[in-house]
Amino acid sequence: MLIPALAVALVTAAIPGHFDQPQDGFAHPRTTLRESNPYWANLDPEPINAALRQVRDFTKPQANGKPLFAGAVTMYVHDGKIVTHDRTGYAVLYKDQQTQLPEEERVPMRKDTIFDFASISKLFTSIAVIQQVEQGRVNIDEKVAHYLPEFGVNGKENITVKQLLTHTSGLEPFIALWKLYADVPSRIKAVMDVKPKSTPGTAYVYSDLNLITLGELVHKVSGKKLDQAVRDGITRPLNMKDTGYNPKAKNRTAATEFQSAPPRGMVRGEVHDENAWSLGGVAGHAGVFGTAKDLAILGQTILNGGTYQGRRILTEHSVELMLTNFNQQFPDNAHGLGFELDQRWYMGGLSGMGTAGHTGYTGTSFVIDKASRSIAILLSNRVHPSRDWGSVNPARRVVADGLANALAVKSHGKQWRATTSGGTLTAERPVEVFVDVDKGDKLTIQHWNGTGWQDVRTITTTNRRWVPTEAVKTRFVYTKAGQYNGRGVYVHARGDVVADGWSAARR
Repeated sequence: MLIPALAVALVTAAIPGHFDQPQDGFAHPRTTLRESNPYWANLDPEPINAALRQVRDFTKPQANGKPLFAGAVTMYVHDGKIVTHDRTGYAVLYKDQQTQLPEEERVPMRKDTIFDFASISKLFTSIAVIQQVEQGRVNIDEKVAHYLPEFGVNGKENITVKQLLTHTSGLEPFIALWKLYADVPSRIKAVMDVKPKSTPGTAYVYSDLNLITLGELVHKVSGKKLDQAVRDGITRPLNMKDTGYNPKAKNRTAATEFQSAPPRGMVRGEVHDENAWSLGGVAGHAGVFGTAKDLAILGQTILNGGTYQGRRILTEHSVELMLTNFNQQFPDNAHGLGFELDQRWYMGGLSGMGTAGHTGYTGTSFVIDKASRSIAILLSNRVHPSRDWGSVNPARRVVADGLANALAVKSHGKQWRATTSGGTLTAERPVEVFVDVDKGDKLTIQHWNGTGWQDVRTITTTNRRWVPTEAVKTRFVYTKAGQYNGRGVYVHARGDVVADGWSAARR
């Protein structure tokens, strides 16, 4: 639901919540989700409303004549406050790959619609693995073959648990298990037998096989099948009532794709991923279904350092490890133990060193911004009825940007924001600058030497903090080169200002 205009007037008076004042550590362990609105969460509702309108527009035909998705649920959480929980479109709209259902047979999207999380399932598997680490059954630096001897063949003898969690094992991304092998045992054996495509530890390659293997590892060391381990270790203690594999409430699920190979027809209430389906709906890489509210509970649990409503599923140390970048040698593929980190292509303006999350092929996106203690969730059925109608990444960024832009970037005086690449701002008395931009973007600071402007330094990031600048006549030149947007470039200045491609900013 869009936020009423009255709230806008109230919010703009004073907004103590800041994007540029990152929080240290975890939230208070007793922080729980509660219904709220942007005003009470100290957020500006205008960017949130704009993002929700764009999400709704994505259900309409785009440039290719097709909608980006039939429907979606969006949720924002800040400091435990659910500031918006919006639905749009349909959970079921099509009866085949092209034909829409009659109006009376369509299923409108609900706030509690259950979605196929797709690869967000990998986070559940990863948490289950780390729980085994806490119980002393697994060491992340140990070789996988120590726990699964059948895995230690064909060049995989030295692959570690950590390499599976961080996608540095060298395994190929995908094998068509459902097509090439006759039954579940032969499909699992194929994963155990596969040869690495690259030398383990030398490259980042996102692979479903890593997580399928980890699901088998959980089963082996705990004695519980993966769905049982996830239920007993995550969803039951956190009271995530609508989250799990092979959902029973199929009438509340969002439809995914109309599949002809394999000949499944319109897939609804069963996992979309063909390999997970061929493994009985339970696999380490896919298979978890759930609602936006349940996913927000998991996000708040991470922000709280592994606990929610008095039930701890991970220690703070374990959560810190899951949010630590172990892929520093692969700078564009920052990855913790399961969580992706600082990925602007879907985290948008919320991205940063402390931002974690994951996406799912069905059209899902989950972003946890530890620095602002915020969560942005987009659950869509973008593969309904076809996976070939376009990328959902623009919608993912819209949702993340909506929350990022609702957080204040506010100095103690008048400030200016760069709005055009190549724009210049000349200030007689600059005070401080804030830069949060995409890779390749930059702010060049120039000083007047009496005859011309001379470059003094270039800033590409301030780690979400204002930094002081020299109190002399200065020109600021913003250059846009990256593909995505960050929170922006701001200058706090006193005295005379000449702006070209910059505008006064109220936040």
